[in-house]
Amino acid sequence: YWSPLLSIPHHLGTRLDTIPAPIPYLRAAPALVARWRPELPATPLRVGLAWKGNPRFENDGQRSLPALATLAPLGSVPGVGFVSLQKGAGENEAARPPPELPVLDLGSKMEDFADAAAIMAGLDLVISVDTAMAHLAGALGVPCWLLLPDYLTDWRWLKDRTDSPWYPGVMRLFRQPRTGDWDAVARTVRDELAALAATKEKGPPQGRT
Repeated sequence: YWSPLLSIPHHLGTRLDTIPAPIPYLRAAPALVARWRPELPATPLRVGLAWKGNPRFENDGQRSLPALATLAPLGSVPGVGFVSLQKGAGENEAARPPPELPVLDLGSKMEDFADAAAIMAGLDLVISVDTAMAHLAGALGVPCWLLLPDYLTDWRWLKDRTDSPWYPGVMRLFRQPRTGDWDAVARTVRDELAALAATKEKGPPQGRT
């Protein structure tokens, strides 16, 4: 037998409530986790940022943020250390981040996804547009807040949901209220990040294992 790849769920009778999703199904190499841990910020809450995808993607103009500065409101949340996971397009912005949003530039030091996974293993949260970094975080079981465009949203994120059946309990979706309105998304994420930061106990960061 042969089947187109995306027809396999149909033939298997897969439904939203039966999507196989054993999280995590990827794990970072322990040696790399140890290698990257000292690079991470010593803050109660450590958050990775990825704000652009591959510019050759057909809908990249909608799914990528105009610039890192779009996320500047997040910098007003106390107790948060931000880490750049950006590679390729937009990577250079992390070297000179907006004054309101200090960012530790680790993206430029990453050589591959193994490095990215090891860095994520030490983070409390990843905030990303719809690109590979979001899927990597989900596969690792690292909490991820995914920023989605209103126009031509990828089918995998379905409609009118704030969660993902592919990454249950891990992925949270933040959708544009209208096409192009990333500022509203940034404000919502800032408020939710402030609420999350307020729940963190004061003291040395715990990170992830």
